[in-house]
Amino acid sequence: MIPDNPTILVTGGTGSFGHQFVRSALEELNPRKLIVFSRDELKQHEMRREFPDGMGSPMRYFIGDVRDGERLQRAFRGVDVIIHAAALKQVPACEYNPFEAIQTNVMGAKNIIDAAIDQRVQTVLALSTDKAVNPANLYGATKLCSEKLFVQGNYYAGEKQTSFSCVRYGNVVGSRGSVIPVFRSQRSSGTITITDPRMTRFWITLPQGVRFVIDCLRCMKGGEIFIPKIPSMNIMDLAAVVAPECEIKYSGIRSGEKLHEALLSEDEARHTRELETMFVIEPNFGWWESNDSDGSRPPEGFRYSSETNPEILDRPGLARYLESL
Repeated sequence: MIPDNPTILVTGGTGSFGHQFVRSALEELNPRKLIVFSRDELKQHEMRREFPDGMGSPMRYFIGDVRDGERLQRAFRGVDVIIHAAALKQVPACEYNPFEAIQTNVMGAKNIIDAAIDQRVQTVLALSTDKAVNPANLYGATKLCSEKLFVQGNYYAGEKQTSFSCVRYGNVVGSRGSVIPVFRSQRSSGTITITDPRMTRFWITLPQGVRFVIDCLRCMKGGEIFIPKIPSMNIMDLAAVVAPECEIKYSGIRSGEKLHEALLSEDEARHTRELETMFVIEPNFGWWESNDSDGSRPPEGFRYSSETNPEILDRPGLARYLESL
């Protein structure tokens, strides 16, 4: 689903994912244009230093907000592939500002879909999160809504042949908002804070996340939700690796936070195919044509959860992860 010399646009392109995606796309996708779409002119200015948009460069920088449908219509003209990474994703901020979270994460998704169909964009791949599975907070609920919109966007496209899919993965190691920078900033005080010692999370590095997105772009038909097979970790093991000599203060689970996260629910597993490196949730709608020879069905009652994940990172494994940052 990636044409030769594509024109690619990344919403939220100045974020952690956007930086890594731009770097990888320039190296292997040979884009005719690579457009960074975001609302922060300072971050675009700083990113332009690393990826200049001068003579002969495919880079373009487009200031705009996914809330602005008219601006998206202009930005998407001539675009072949869209990676939708823009979101309000800080759980406490979304809880305190629910209308803003809905405007960006839900209505922004609707605007992306409408503009992509109108401008005949070929492929749209949206980034989601494990928090969309049985959501316990508003952020997760908005991402669940976003997933539903993008899957059904394939039906709305009709004869215009725009394909929409999603990727869903867990916490990104070392990204903005990750617990690692928090632990590192707390080390100098001699004390780090942990909500609950039982907590587990799925983890993936930025390069792995970008690699997964590019692989999914190449195989998507439209309507799938792609889930990588990734390791989990326990928060106490992470603390022992990042701040081994620090005292630990327990603060209690915050509002909207779970002890464990799931990437695939039992209900979704019933229409999922398991491949060697990923799970693929197939649309449960009549327009989807399944390929029964592709992979296998998970067993009845299967749930892909961080606490029962067969791949748990031990402390040496976590140390290797941190060395890759």
